Amino acid sequence: MTDFYKGYIDYMCLILFLFYVFLKSNYSDTETEGEIFNSLVQYFGDNLGRKVKAMPLVEETTLLEDSSVSLPVVVIGNGPSGICLSYMLSGYRPYLSSEAIHPNTILHSKLEEARHLSLVDQDLEYLSEGLEGRSSNPVAVLFDTLLHPDADFGYDYPSVLHWKLEQHHYIPHLVLGKGPPGGAWHNMEGSMLTISFGNWMELPGLKFKDWVSSKRRNLKGDRVMPEEIARYYKHYVKVMGLQKNFRENTYITSVSRLYRDQDDNDGQDRNISTQHLQLEKSKFIKRNWEIRGYQRIADGSHVPFCLFAENVALATGTLDSPAHLEIEGEDFPFVFHSVPEFGAAINKGKLCGKVDPVLIVGSGLTAADAVLCAYNNNIPVIHVFRRRVTDPSLIFKQLPKKLYPEYHKVYHMMCTQLYSVDSNLLSDYTSFPEHHVLSFKSDMKCILQSISGLKKIFKLSAAVVLIGSHPNLSFLKEQGCYLGHNSSQPITCKGNPVEIDAYTYECVKEANLFALGPLVGDNFVRFLKGGALGVTRCLATRQKKKHLFVERGGGDGIA
Repeated sequence: MTDFYKGYIDYMCLILFLFYVFLKSNYSDTETEGEIFNSLVQYFGDNLGRKVKAMPLVEETTLLEDSSVSLPVVVIGNGPSGICLSYMLSGYRPYLSSEAIHPNTILHSKLEEARHLSLVDQDLEYLSEGLEGRSSNPVAVLFDTLLHPDADFGYDYPSVLHWKLEQHHYIPHLVLGKGPPGGAWHNMEGSMLTISFGNWMELPGLKFKDWVSSKRRNLKGDRVMPEEIARYYKHYVKVMGLQKNFRENTYITSVSRLYRDQDDNDGQDRNISTQHLQLEKSKFIKRNWEIRGYQRIADGSHVPFCLFAENVALATGTLDSPAHLEIEGEDFPFVFHSVPEFGAAINKGKLCGKVDPVLIVGSGLTAADAVLCAYNNNIPVIHVFRRRVTDPSLIFKQLPKKLYPEYHKVYHMMCTQLYSVDSNLLSDYTSFPEHHVLSFKSDMKCILQSISGLKKIFKLSAAVVLIGSHPNLSFLKEQGCYLGHNSSQPITCKGNPVEIDAYTYECVKEANLFALGPLVGDNFVRFLKGGALGVTRCLATRQKKKHLFVERGGGDGIA
């Protein structure tokens, strides 16, 4: 380093120190002081490192490279949640359309009060007040009713929003994903229709119907195939100009918070245990996140990387790890845990001509897909689930019969083709409500037990366990369990989602860490878009405060 740069850095450090003295004399709140100090560090770091920012890391390249620069945001997961967040972080802003009239008069009146402002600049809590919908997150309900007014009542009203690209609002970010943009949609079984309508699967600014009509001539219905949705998401990233923010084939191995010890002369970042931090809280200031992982390249080799971020957004979804029954024999090769696995076995002819039934465990739509898959291939089914067929929480009771006839066909069989001790298994399908599997045996037999304790043994040709899935958060401490409402249990979409602030989507138990989509209970694409709005508003608001403070503190001296 030249003497000039050494002197320049010393000069900037002196200014930073003077600002810190100013803070000490004007702010008594430790957290506020720390936040503003961090803002100053980031501000001066940005100005010191502008040439460093020309690294290939933030250019439109394929490979990630290590960088000492702290990115404002790193998004982990490139499914619809991550794509929508990137869209809004790139400067796209939603405004109330000039001629739009929302059917909810109270909401429309609130929107009219600040028509000149984008939603990102408005009070989301005020706008969300009094709204009801099929999400437990108020911002998700708000955004959904603006994009799809009264959709749950069967109406197909147009969105009351229009979008503007305001490039000065761009927040630099990277979106990291294992595969192409679209996430798990690229891995879903192609023979099944999506549960949602095509227009409910679309992302802001590109109507799905317009896109799909250019790809195929016949539009027989509103529901579409998963592979069409996957292609739509991949095309969306390209047509919206978001490619520069996306990196594919990336696998995250560690996300940890870094702290800087103010007394360290060498200035090295190091991890500080939670216990140590609590004991010595006043001595440390949170700096940023360290993200480590590797990127798989064309020849199959792995290239490690290390990134730093001021904020991290978790958008991984929850389909990484299928849930297990945790019983004896579940690891036998005839026991599957996904519809694609089961479908592959059928396509290879492994179950062709089998007289023994397939056992399907679960009462959700994925289990229903497996039932249909077996039924359509003339494979007899034993369908086992813990709930009563009259349980009001069964998903089938929430689906209109006319729109989802195939699922109601399965539900009808669940209710009418019940197992009876006085009769044998039915030829095509037999329902076992209020039963569970005790174990699998090596001779391809299973033991079932009823709610009354009665046990039954059946010979199988295969078993498919479809009882939900868990996200893979192995890169976080405690597998991310500490972020949930119940910190002793793994994160799940329904039972134990990540606990967040209802309007910013920031994790309650970890500052500067955000979560959206299925991780916070929004399993439908139409609702996860609200998470992108909440996160973007929070980050934009903090950015404004940071710049405002720097501007007020700038000039020839401290004002």
